Amino acid sequence: MWWVFWALLLTLLGVDLLAHRGSRGQSRGAALAWTGIWVAVGLAFGGFVWATRGGEAASTYLAAWLIEKSLSLDNLFVFLVIFRGLGVPPALQHPVLFLGIFGALVLRAGFIFAGAAALERWSWVSYVFGAILLVTAWRVLREDPAKQGDSRAVQWLSRRLPVTRELEGSRFVVKREGRWLATPLFLAVVGLEVTDILFAVDSVPAAFSVTHDTFLLYSSNAFAILGLRALYLVIAEAVGSLEYLHYGLAGVLGFAGLKMLLASWVEISPLLSVALIVVLLGAAVGASLRHARRHRPTRREAEA
Repeated sequence: MWWVFWALLLTLLGVDLLAHRGSRGQSRGAALAWTGIWVAVGLAFGGFVWATRGGEAASTYLAAWLIEKSLSLDNLFVFLVIFRGLGVPPALQHPVLFLGIFGALVLRAGFIFAGAAALERWSWVSYVFGAILLVTAWRVLREDPAKQGDSRAVQWLSRRLPVTRELEGSRFVVKREGRWLATPLFLAVVGLEVTDILFAVDSVPAAFSVTHDTFLLYSSNAFAILGLRALYLVIAEAVGSLEYLHYGLAGVLGFAGLKMLLASWVEISPLLSVALIVVLLGAAVGASLRHARRHRPTRREAEA
């Protein structure tokens, strides 16, 4: 199964890289279509898991995939802040996002295999993961990530690296007067990787609340991450309409934290986990859309 997974993953990375060269795939319609494709691919791999390992493994994969997909929205809001802060235009965002996604796939592998080894050796680690998730849930509940200011990681890097003030086309480094300088694109890539490390501390323990099976954990994370480029373009357009989404994300994190802390006494099936996550996110998105419709300016106000 690992061989099938790696072959499929590398093929899909190649498809994503080739299909979005230059400015192709930048429209909202294309982003929505590709988001649907990546969701379908993730669910189809769940069908492969069901065919090879049975229904329980497939439902576990689905729950872990849905948790990672929902929590990746947090990353996307920070990606938006980074691109806006550095002035990276949409035409140059795809290579940065691709490198960010590739780096995230490598980093998540390290987090997942290290976390699985730690949980196998020290059972108390699950309580640490649960506590981290509850603290993060409280942070997300109090602060909407879509309304954050400039990225602290990018600010820290820009003060410590020799950086050009302006973009230099699609180049990540340039040489000026015998000195190599990083461009804003380089800062964007590093900022995305640092952001993913910080958010992996939340999302990987959340996936561990569903299963400790490394194949299900990593494959679900990988297929959730693959669609981030297209999903980012959708979120960038709709960010103003998702006023209450962070409440749903906080609910998902809180549920995962409680699940890990109470695992010795309360068993929650993967399918029930899926249902609760769908309800939490659905309620947050529904409330956000109703709020947006209520506060949408009338034609007379827009003309004024």
